[in-house]
Amino acid sequence: QVQLVESGGGLVQPGGSLTLSCAASVSFFNFYAMGWYRQVPGKPRELVASITTAGRPNAGRPNYADSVKGRFTMARDNAKNTVYLQMNSLKPEDTAVYFCNVKVGLVDYWGQGTQVTVSS
Repeated sequence: QVQLVESGGGLVQPGGSLTLSCAASVSFFNFYAMGWYRQVPGKPRELVASITTAGRPNAGRPNYADSVKGRFTMARDNAKNTVYLQMNSLKPEDTAVYFCNVKVGLVDYWGQGTQVTVSS
Protein backbone atom coordinates (compact mmCIF):
# COMPACT_ATOMS: atom_id res chain seq x y z
CA GLN A 1 0.00 0.00 0.00
CA VAL A 2 1.40 3.34 -1.06
CA GLN A 3 0.80 6.29 1.25
CA LEU A 4 1.89 9.88 0.88
CA VAL A 5 1.62 12.35 3.75
CA GLU A 6 2.18 16.05 3.14
CA SER A 7 2.95 18.60 5.83
CA GLY A 8 4.22 22.13 6.21
CA GLY A 9 1.41 24.21 4.76
CA GLY A 10 0.01 27.28 6.44
CA LEU A 11 -0.67 30.99 6.22
CA VAL A 12 2.18 33.23 5.12
CA GLN A 13 2.47 36.84 4.03
CA PRO A 14 3.44 37.75 0.47
CA GLY A 15 7.18 37.50 0.06
CA GLY A 16 7.42 34.87 2.77
CA SER A 17 8.62 31.28 2.65
CA LEU A 18 7.33 27.83 3.47
CA THR A 19 8.78 24.34 3.15
CA LEU A 20 6.49 21.45 2.36
CA SER A 21 7.40 17.84 3.09
CA CYS A 22 5.98 14.63 1.69
CA ALA A 23 6.75 11.36 3.44
CA ALA A 24 6.19 8.31 1.25
CA SER A 25 5.57 4.77 2.38
CA VAL A 26 6.50 2.93 -0.80
CA SER A 27 9.04 0.23 -1.42
CA PHE A 28 12.02 1.22 -3.53
CA PHE A 29 11.22 4.91 -3.16
CA ASN A 30 14.39 5.87 -4.97
CA PHE A 31 13.14 4.15 -8.14
CA TYR A 32 10.21 6.53 -8.62
CA ALA A 33 9.84 10.01 -9.98
CA MET A 34 7.99 12.31 -7.60
CA GLY A 35 5.89 15.39 -8.21
CA TRP A 36 4.33 18.33 -6.42
CA TYR A 37 1.01 19.59 -7.73
CA ARG A 38 -1.37 22.29 -6.61
CA GLN A 39 -5.05 22.96 -7.06
CA VAL A 40 -7.44 25.82 -6.46
CA PRO A 41 -11.22 25.41 -6.46
CA GLY A 42 -12.71 25.26 -9.92
CA LYS A 43 -9.40 24.68 -11.68
CA PRO A 44 -7.57 21.52 -12.67
CA ARG A 45 -4.65 20.28 -10.66
CA GLU A 46 -1.38 21.65 -12.07
CA LEU A 47 2.16 20.33 -11.90
CA VAL A 48 4.44 22.60 -9.89
CA ALA A 49 7.66 20.58 -9.79
CA SER A 50 8.91 17.08 -10.46
CA ILE A 51 12.09 15.17 -9.88
CA THR A 52 13.34 11.99 -11.54
CA THR A 53 15.47 9.16 -10.24
CA ALA A 54 19.04 7.98 -10.69
CA GLY A 55 19.72 6.55 -14.12
CA ARG A 56 17.14 8.71 -15.85
CA PRO A 57 17.88 11.75 -18.02
CA ASN A 58 18.48 14.76 -15.81
CA ALA A 59 18.62 12.42 -12.84
CA GLY A 60 17.91 14.26 -9.63
CA ARG A 61 17.43 17.58 -11.40
CA PRO A 62 13.98 18.99 -10.79
CA ASN A 63 11.74 20.49 -13.43
CA TYR A 64 9.53 23.45 -12.56
CA ALA A 65 6.47 25.16 -13.87
CA ASP A 66 7.33 28.54 -15.36
CA SER A 67 5.24 30.25 -12.70
CA VAL A 68 7.51 29.05 -9.88
CA LYS A 69 10.95 28.94 -11.52
CA GLY A 70 13.53 30.79 -9.46
CA ARG A 71 11.29 30.78 -6.37
CA PHE A 72 10.60 27.11 -5.59
CA THR A 73 13.11 24.34 -5.05
CA MET A 74 12.29 20.64 -4.98
CA ALA A 75 14.57 18.06 -3.43
CA ARG A 76 14.40 14.42 -2.45
CA ASP A 77 16.01 12.48 0.38
CA ASN A 78 15.96 8.83 -0.60
CA ALA A 79 17.26 7.77 2.82
CA LYS A 80 14.14 9.27 4.41
CA ASN A 81 11.65 8.45 1.62
CA THR A 82 10.80 12.14 1.58
CA VAL A 83 10.52 14.93 -0.94
CA TYR A 84 10.51 18.61 -0.12
CA LEU A 85 9.31 21.79 -1.76
CA GLN A 86 11.02 24.94 -0.56
CA MET A 87 8.86 27.92 -1.55
CA ASN A 88 10.33 31.43 -1.42
CA SER A 89 9.03 34.83 -2.46
CA LEU A 90 5.49 33.54 -2.18
CA LYS A 91 2.73 35.37 -4.00
CA PRO A 92 -1.04 35.42 -3.40
CA GLU A 93 -1.47 33.42 -6.61
CA ASP A 94 0.50 30.58 -5.02
CA THR A 95 -2.47 30.01 -2.71
CA ALA A 96 -3.69 26.45 -3.27
CA VAL A 97 -3.84 22.97 -1.85
CA TYR A 98 -0.51 21.31 -2.57
CA PHE A 99 -0.35 17.59 -3.28
CA CYS A 100 2.46 15.10 -3.49
CA ASN A 101 2.33 12.49 -6.25
CA VAL A 102 4.00 9.25 -7.20
CA LYS A 103 3.12 6.97 -10.08
CA VAL A 104 3.68 3.29 -9.38
CA GLY A 105 3.09 1.23 -12.49
CA LEU A 106 -0.09 2.59 -14.03
CA VAL A 107 -1.51 4.00 -10.80
CA ASP A 108 -1.18 7.56 -9.57
CA TYR A 109 -1.05 7.98 -5.82
CA TRP A 110 -1.80 11.23 -4.02
CA GLY A 111 -1.47 12.55 -0.54
CA GLN A 112 -4.29 14.29 1.29
CA GLY A 113 -2.91 17.70 0.41
CA THR A 114 -1.75 20.62 2.51
CA GLN A 115 -3.22 24.12 2.30
CA VAL A 116 -0.93 27.03 1.49
CA THR A 117 -2.44 30.48 1.85
CA VAL A 118 -0.50 33.59 0.90
CA SER A 119 -2.21 36.68 2.21
CA SER A 120 -1.50 39.85 4.11
